[in-house]
Amino acid sequence: MTSPHDLAVGSRRHFMATSAMSLGSLAFSWMQQQEAWAAEQIKPPIGPQVFDTTPKIPTAPPRAKAMISLWMQGGPSHHDLFDPKPEMKKYDGKVFPGELKQDNAAQASSKVFASPWKFSPSGQCGMELSELLPHLQSVADDICLIRSMKTGVNNHGQSIRALQGGRITGGRPTLGSWMTYGLGSEADNLPAFVALIDPGQLPVLGVENWSNGWLPSIYQGTVIRPTEPRILDLTPPAHLKGLAQTKSLEYLEQLNSRHVGQFSDVSDLQARMASYELAAKMQMAATDALDLSQETEATKKMYGIDQKETTDYGSRCLIARRLIERGVRFVQVYTANQLWDSHGRITTLLPNACKKVDQPSAALVADLKQRGLLDETVVHWGGEMGRLPVVQNDAGPDKIGRDHNTYGFSMWVAGGGFREGYVHGKTDEWGHHAIEGVVNHFDYHATLLHLFGLEHDKLTFRRSDRDQTLTDGQPAQIVRELLKA
Repeated sequence: MTSPHDLAVGSRRHFMATSAMSLGSLAFSWMQQQEAWAAEQIKPPIGPQVFDTTPKIPTAPPRAKAMISLWMQGGPSHHDLFDPKPEMKKYDGKVFPGELKQDNAAQASSKVFASPWKFSPSGQCGMELSELLPHLQSVADDICLIRSMKTGVNNHGQSIRALQGGRITGGRPTLGSWMTYGLGSEADNLPAFVALIDPGQLPVLGVENWSNGWLPSIYQGTVIRPTEPRILDLTPPAHLKGLAQTKSLEYLEQLNSRHVGQFSDVSDLQARMASYELAAKMQMAATDALDLSQETEATKKMYGIDQKETTDYGSRCLIARRLIERGVRFVQVYTANQLWDSHGRITTLLPNACKKVDQPSAALVADLKQRGLLDETVVHWGGEMGRLPVVQNDAGPDKIGRDHNTYGFSMWVAGGGFREGYVHGKTDEWGHHAIEGVVNHFDYHATLLHLFGLEHDKLTFRRSDRDQTLTDGQPAQIVRELLKA
């Protein structure tokens, strides 16, 4: 029996006894951790994974089923469109009293630039909107205006990536890709994700705007051109139509199936086969969806297709509606490269940009509503940034503009469970920083996915031994104030 004297601190027996107990406890604890780690390890899938766009059941009952994003690349000026600051009139032309982060230092100035356009209450809700958006004023009671957006990166590319892909870094899947990965599509004869590009230049970052990133290729957006033929090589030449094409496609499918059997772990091969099958189905379905002659003259006039300034954008907004009617999950309609990037000549360029998109955008909301589709379709209108409250390019009244601002800007959403006739958030007295109800890009994404019945931190894709998500570990919150009761 061990005596108290033998266990005196510093004795050899005391050291051995206490160490044995401690080491035993450590060993037991280590074994428990190893067992827990082994149990929690994600086992690699047995056999090849199959990725497709068949409809998926969301984790919660969805309020939205489809989305049309009207992407205003370049940065619409919230000062002049959505966020009135009448007190700035007192300081117009005077030195701005605070600090500013200018993106273009060479043309920077510190002169306050109060908006030269008038705002007025619109709809029963009394939402204040600019005179540059008379058609949007007519649907004010249907939209949810967010005046407190923020990405915090004063650069087009990085802010586009934040809003389109969740982070400012490149190579990530875009929102449309995540939507189709998580939900699939109701249409088996049309693409799940469609990009309707402008007849001018592609937006900044080009094809990256509809990229699948590291998600399987089947979730990449499909481009529909603004002019005929809207989808290249969709219609076969006369000598290949009918039975000749059918036999050719059957033989191609046999070869592809054999090839995939040899390389079953390469998802790009599966995506390529799926694209061939979809292309064959689209020869009828896409031709029908893109045929605006089926629409009434009243509908085409509603979208402004009868006017030179709005015919292009109006046609693409109408096509977007026809696509989601047929089960397409996500459609993004782009404006031309830097259409809204008004560093100079803002008094000319901003009204022109508004003229191009205002009527078609408002018509889309009204048309979806009258067809009973707005309740389950999210419409988004916005770009990657707003503008600063001071003059840029101070070279005369007809040449001035505004520089970038990503610390507080505006966009609007409608339908799909968003509140109606509601203004959310607030910028400071200069419209520079969002100060109330701030909605970061990752909060916006979390809120969107919630409306589609998806949890932003549970919609994952395994890559490099890590579960990847759209919000990517950022402190995203669902902005419940934006949601209908």
